[in-house]
Amino acid sequence: MCVYKRPFDYQGQERIALETSMFLYLLEKIETGYYQLVVSDVLVYENDKDPNVERRDRVRSYFDLASEFVEVDEVSVERAVMLEELGFFAIDALHISVAEKGRVDCFITCDDDIVKVYRRLKDKISVSIKSLEEFIAEEVR
Repeated sequence: MCVYKRPFDYQGQERIALETSMFLYLLEKIETGYYQLVVSDVLVYENDKDPNVERRDRVRSYFDLASEFVEVDEVSVERAVMLEELGFFAIDALHISVAEKGRVDCFITCDDDIVKVYRRLKDKISVSIKSLEEFIAEEVR
């Protein structure tokens, strides 16, 4: 969710401004069909909790670009519990579990903690997790 919200964060910090630019670049690639966006119940749930209506509606519009929607099921929840036990926060574990279920190629985040835990546990997670910066750096090489 942090990737989608990045354009609404304070842009005076270099990292935030850079990640916003990278997100907009990625969004353009999705709009042109170069990449496919996969959205889940978890993203919708988390976005719907946002009290800022403008931000919530704008992020929801990004979800309209999705080529696939993955629903949470009992297996996803069980997997999320296992991922939480490995060190991910509960909501992050659910995002990752659903990404695994959707067989996405890459889970992209601005959350350093998710990337740090993933790097320790790569062999136990069936989806590649990369920071937005890492993903874009590989893209432009």
